[in-house]
Amino acid sequence: MSRYNAKEIEAKWQSRWEQEKTFEVETDTSRPKYYVLEMFPYPSGNIHIGHVRNYTMGDVVARYKRARGFNVLHPMGWDAFGLPAENAARDKGVHPAEWTYANIANMRTELKSMGLSLDWSKELATCHPGYYGKQQKLFLDFLEKGLVYRKESWVNWDPVDMTVLANEQVIDGRGWRSGALVEKRKLNQWMFRISDFSDDLLTGLESLDRWPDRVRLMQENWIGKSRGARVHFQITGSDDTLEIYTTRPDTLFGASFMGISADHPLTQKLMKDNDAIAEFVAECHRMGTSEEAIEKAEKKGVFTGLTVDHPFIEGKTLPIYVANFVLMDYGTGAIFACPGHDQRDLDFARKYDLEVLRVVAPEGAENEPIGDTAYTDPGKIVNSDFLNGLDSEAAKTEIIRRLEESGRGEATLNYRLRDWGLSRQRYWGCPIPVIHCDACGTVPEKAENLPIELPEDVTFDKPGNPLDHHPSWKHTACPSCGADAVRETDTMDTFVDSSWYFARFCAPRNDDPVSKDDVDYWLPVDQYIGGIEHAILHLLYSRFFTRAMQETGAVDIKEPFSGLFTQGMVTHETYRSKNGTWLFPHEVVHNDAGEPVHVETGEPVTIGGVEKMSKSKKNVVDPGEIIDKFGADAARWFVLSDSPPDRDMEWTDAGATGAWRFKHRLHRFVTENADKAAASGTPAPDTFSDAALSLRKEAHKTIVQVTDNIEKLHFNSAIAALYKFMSSLADFKPAEGNEGDAFALREAMEIMIGLVGPMMPHLAEELWQTVGHDVLLADSPWPVAIESLTVDNTVTMAVQVKGKLRATIEVAKDEDAAKVEEIALAQPNVQTAIGDNPVRKVIVVPNRIVNVVI
Repeated sequence: MSRYNAKEIEAKWQSRWEQEKTFEVETDTSRPKYYVLEMFPYPSGNIHIGHVRNYTMGDVVARYKRARGFNVLHPMGWDAFGLPAENAARDKGVHPAEWTYANIANMRTELKSMGLSLDWSKELATCHPGYYGKQQKLFLDFLEKGLVYRKESWVNWDPVDMTVLANEQVIDGRGWRSGALVEKRKLNQWMFRISDFSDDLLTGLESLDRWPDRVRLMQENWIGKSRGARVHFQITGSDDTLEIYTTRPDTLFGASFMGISADHPLTQKLMKDNDAIAEFVAECHRMGTSEEAIEKAEKKGVFTGLTVDHPFIEGKTLPIYVANFVLMDYGTGAIFACPGHDQRDLDFARKYDLEVLRVVAPEGAENEPIGDTAYTDPGKIVNSDFLNGLDSEAAKTEIIRRLEESGRGEATLNYRLRDWGLSRQRYWGCPIPVIHCDACGTVPEKAENLPIELPEDVTFDKPGNPLDHHPSWKHTACPSCGADAVRETDTMDTFVDSSWYFARFCAPRNDDPVSKDDVDYWLPVDQYIGGIEHAILHLLYSRFFTRAMQETGAVDIKEPFSGLFTQGMVTHETYRSKNGTWLFPHEVVHNDAGEPVHVETGEPVTIGGVEKMSKSKKNVVDPGEIIDKFGADAARWFVLSDSPPDRDMEWTDAGATGAWRFKHRLHRFVTENADKAAASGTPAPDTFSDAALSLRKEAHKTIVQVTDNIEKLHFNSAIAALYKFMSSLADFKPAEGNEGDAFALREAMEIMIGLVGPMMPHLAEELWQTVGHDVLLADSPWPVAIESLTVDNTVTMAVQVKGKLRATIEVAKDEDAAKVEEIALAQPNVQTAIGDNPVRKVIVVPNRIVNVVI
């Protein structure tokens, strides 16, 4: 037997698959399709273990479905635009394209070393004009349909990097990269009308029964449908009103002040003549704008000098404050505050010594004052005139009726979801294909002029967007009148790139953005795999984009992904040196006493907690080194076997070594026993020894178990079944010259190889050849279980005497009750338990239990 050389054999089969174009597919309406897709990576330069886990899971599904007869689309591409490439340009003096494509080349090589069944002929990169030019065409289609518009909106502005920042990029009021104090600015921004689809996106979640419940809930909360009321508060002494939206109109009698956003039109009007308000607005614009930042910030405000009249309490007025916790992009940008029943309102009221009144109370607490915690649980309405004694829902109905009756408000629906601002002041992104003309205004570029390509001769020596200060790129002719005009220099948010790539994969070289015939066949994606961190934005934007493409006639579906799986993270121990610096795992060894020490200095090392792999804490392992050391098959096997795939897994060398040992054990068994097995195609003999029949039964039961577990994406359970089957296979000793034993051995080995194939494809191909096959295992059908061999003909039954277990018996399934009774009573332990007592009754529960009553 030759020793299994992973590096040599894995390269051999990867080369064979590539030469024979094994995994390249085309649209074929005569065959059932299956589209499996893992979220495509950002080309950072190297794959990490999370990639290994993610893409291995998808590969198992792809190979399995292929073996089941499906026409499988399993493509790969690169989410290649984005800020890191521009940072590299600034910091390393390399062009973003050069940096990106070099990273792609390296990562492509690393991914190919994993033996993934990818159709590389469909590879795409979002930074290639062949991709982003088609994206520009989609933009023009959306623009024509009214799904894109331009408006002035408030943004986070970094005055050093001179660019818009997302809320998540503002940390403690400063730009995440420059550290500069972020400003609020009003800029003209391109927007997608995603809010028009709020209700459709929400109701569509009901059909996604193959999505994780928590992802659907996260999207539901993000869309944020709420039922409430709009209330028009009269500004005291004025004909003007202040309109608010509330989900708690039942607490209106507990109102003690009004809050308006720093960006509310009333605030903007008042600040022109009020320095205190202007200064407070500037302070609000410096604070973080994420919900988390607002929740953590001290609740502060400034009095405007204005009040409103309470709609139901004659003579009562409520002061209007500009408040730092009121957002312009929710509701109307104004609230009525009921401190007794909202914690933010309560914190504000205590700070400014405003009234706090209980208007909702549990049984027996009607007269209890509100302390430091707002009461937000259900109860009866109190201190509220005509609402007293009602529960909250009944009170909402009644007060809305009276608001509508008096013309002071109306019932309404509200959504938290806001339109998607897609403008970014970046170079390395998809140019927005519009032109600004003094005579014609904003004009879309002609489709025949696409793609609008990024200029290559850009510099990054000035802050801001290089497209703004390029000497010629932005200067062009108006597509409408031919006069001198200027291109839009903003580029698209990179989330746009990833919101439709799954459709482009169906025909990535097509002249149109989407090939109708191909997407009609391939979409939706049957199994999408990726991290939970993309549960909201990427998935929600993709769902919107698919609906928008339906509006423009590009596709006929609304939901892009019928099945979604979110895998867990890969974790590892952390290590610190004697002086407290983080260490990489390869810098730590164990000495003779089993103590962790630094590999070079021998100084003691402190082992910390098991955490998500991160470069900052150096608890990362290099997949390339792992594959060199253990082989791709062992790495794949371990990331599948360690834990349920939706949970975090800890990478350990011991676990990888265990996978490596199993790989060698299977290889050794097949190579040592191949000549003892019947020849391929030998018909089954009429009789089998008990050992051979037992092996055959376990083999066919294992087919059922592994098939079921792969269908459910329970890869670790599938591998557990294969471990068990391998033990039975290793224990089988075929009798020389026995045809039944030789057939059972051949059958069991072929079943084992076939079932292992999706997990360890290189080893499986090698062993498939070893047992005499010329056709690739990748082109061979999935093992099929013989039903009669998966059904046990015997059952184990418990025998109880006076309710206590005394024995177990093995009997034929559905055996005659009299025969079961005879066998049960004959058991020595049963006889001992009965003793001299007469047996009054024997109760036989078929196939389960025998009760002896004495």
